[in-house]
Amino acid sequence: MLGALDLCLLLGATVRGQLGTRITAAMMSSLEKPGPFEMSSLQLLSSSAHLHLCRSAAAEMEAPLPGLSLLLVLLALGWGSGAVTARATSPGGCKIVQSTADCTRRWLRSAPGNLRGDTEELLLDDNTIQVLGNTSLLLYHRLRQLSLTKNQLELIEPGAFLSSQGLHVLSLADNLLFTNYSLTAAALSSLPALRMLDLAGNSLTEDMVSVLVWNLSSLESLSVARNVIMRLDSSVFTNLTQLLELNLEKNYIFEIDQAFEGLQRLQRLNVAYNYLPCVVEFGLTQLRVLNVSNNVIEWFLALESDDLFELEVLDLSHNRLLFFPVLPRQSKLHSLLLKDNEMSFYQRLPNGTSLAHVKVQFLLIDGNSTTVTTVSLWDEICHSNLSSLRLLDMSQNQVWYLPEGFLAQMPSLTHLKLNQNCLETFQLSAGDPLATLTELDLSQNRLTELGAEVGARDILSNLQLFNLSTNRLRALPPGVFTYTRKITTVDLSHNRVDLCPQPAVAAEEERPPCVDVRGVETLTHLSLAGCGLQGLGGHPFQGTSLMHLDLSDNRRALSGDLAWLQDVALTLQVLSLRNTNLSSAAVDFSAFNSLIRLDLSGNSLSAFPSSLSGLRLRSLDLRDNCLQALPPGVAHTLLGRSLRELYLARNPYNCCTLGWWDSLQRVPGLHVADGRDVTCSYASRTLSPAALPEPVLSSCRWQTADLALLYLVLALPTCLTLLVAFAVVFLTFKQKLLKMVKSRCGVSSPY
Repeated sequence: MLGALDLCLLLGATVRGQLGTRITAAMMSSLEKPGPFEMSSLQLLSSSAHLHLCRSAAAEMEAPLPGLSLLLVLLALGWGSGAVTARATSPGGCKIVQSTADCTRRWLRSAPGNLRGDTEELLLDDNTIQVLGNTSLLLYHRLRQLSLTKNQLELIEPGAFLSSQGLHVLSLADNLLFTNYSLTAAALSSLPALRMLDLAGNSLTEDMVSVLVWNLSSLESLSVARNVIMRLDSSVFTNLTQLLELNLEKNYIFEIDQAFEGLQRLQRLNVAYNYLPCVVEFGLTQLRVLNVSNNVIEWFLALESDDLFELEVLDLSHNRLLFFPVLPRQSKLHSLLLKDNEMSFYQRLPNGTSLAHVKVQFLLIDGNSTTVTTVSLWDEICHSNLSSLRLLDMSQNQVWYLPEGFLAQMPSLTHLKLNQNCLETFQLSAGDPLATLTELDLSQNRLTELGAEVGARDILSNLQLFNLSTNRLRALPPGVFTYTRKITTVDLSHNRVDLCPQPAVAAEEERPPCVDVRGVETLTHLSLAGCGLQGLGGHPFQGTSLMHLDLSDNRRALSGDLAWLQDVALTLQVLSLRNTNLSSAAVDFSAFNSLIRLDLSGNSLSAFPSSLSGLRLRSLDLRDNCLQALPPGVAHTLLGRSLRELYLARNPYNCCTLGWWDSLQRVPGLHVADGRDVTCSYASRTLSPAALPEPVLSSCRWQTADLALLYLVLALPTCLTLLVAFAVVFLTFKQKLLKMVKSRCGVSSPY
């Protein structure tokens, strides 16, 4: 591809036919307007995809001045040292800071003509300017930077820059320059000092780009990203002899034919997100950073030469590489990114067949000439000098083994990523330069065994991060952590491992293998999620200084109390007990005084553990439990005052006992992260605590009222009714009753 590079012309012709319809549609569609291209650095792109392949992108600090008089006083008194930033507002609404005029998002239809004549930087982004006329910049003789991104710019008239000959930086991204590109090219040609030009997102073809940059020999940085370029040849960038950076990402490039041969100073090249099918005879010896990620590359072959290549970073991630790239024999490569390809090694196959002497022939067609290159599947890597390589990322490929001596060629390697491959074994050999590794990622493979040479002391002596999660391991080599003097993070999650010491077994029974982390003083982060741990006891973490511990998804790990964590109770800051079948609120957390984050979600807690109230937690997760309420005074405890993040959803809270919820809402700084998902139950209804209907509130008030008062209120009407009835009866039969009493009990007396 690059330099003296011929790019699979035969495959290119096929891709051209497939893309024709798509390119035409793209040119007619409305333009997407992503953020502007930053030429100061080359973004090496990566992906967050988690495929398991086993064959199957400065806020201004406004310092308002109290008044001009105060400023003059300060200056007269000589307060401060250095320049004083002056800020003002122009009649057109632009912000003026020293020599910079910011007119962003002012709904301008033309460049303002009432700014200061000493303006050096003019920002006109996000406006509706369609034409930059001959007199638009007439007053700005000192202009050095001009930005017109995200306008509707269709034309720059030929004389627009005649008064701004010192312009160094020009950003025209996300406009409509394809409509009058020839006239715009005439305007650009009058800028002899232009250093940086951004033409991204203008629906430009390769022919339009060639015309626009033809006379810009002073350019050092050029972006033509997000256009509709399909093919590049030697005529496109012919005169750009000073170019250092070139961004071609997110086009439709499927063929590059000697397009960069004249760019002798080019150091950074970005061709990511295109349709390149292969890179052969790569010969850009001066290039330092090459990003060809997110293409459809199946082969990468460097030029067979003993010339020293300046290449430091090569990004081939997210392609379709079938084999390890054939790299320059002499280079300064320190980062090789091969993530998400289809690579494997073929010196031997899983069935034992050897392919050590099998060769592949490449047929290269360039016009009328045809070249056949013969390459061994593995021998070529042996001729590449990888002594300066520090980062090798081969994750998300189909690698099932590493050839003998593969790592021995990389004595400076510090980061090795082999996750999401098909590895079944991995040998920690003294012959490989593993002593320099600080990070080793073997996660998401098929590892059943991790081999280590007996007595090898310096295999992993500098290792800090060791990721073995999601494999099929049952144990680790005995004493594997004995000589890891800097290890801080170990991830063993989702392996069927046990911790040492194990519960006592009968003498005749053989103890199952276990992982021993005792005495590893530097260990601070340990993940054992989903390991099937059972009945932890003893002192499995004795001699460690664990700060982060993840025991999630171990349903049988807890044995009533947390006494087996006593060795790390004073250092532990983050503890995850998610989905560990925890049901007792009596579990004592009071000893964990350093704990700031605790995850108790996915358990069966029916009551809030009282020991939590005395902790200074900042984050607490109580989701997916059986809680009907939290303690009424939880907001006033030490816990309530320290909490900043709380998760409460998916618990069967009682709608009539939500006093704790109201208290939490009034705690300053506390954020219930899943507050919208919290619900409560009333009768057979599920309601939101933040919007309970008035009938429900009234009913709840009756239910929570004082029972003695309630009974008194209920009994009072009955008593009054009986009293009234008695009075009526008495008054009705008063005379008869008196006579009857007299007749029966009374005797007449003389007066």
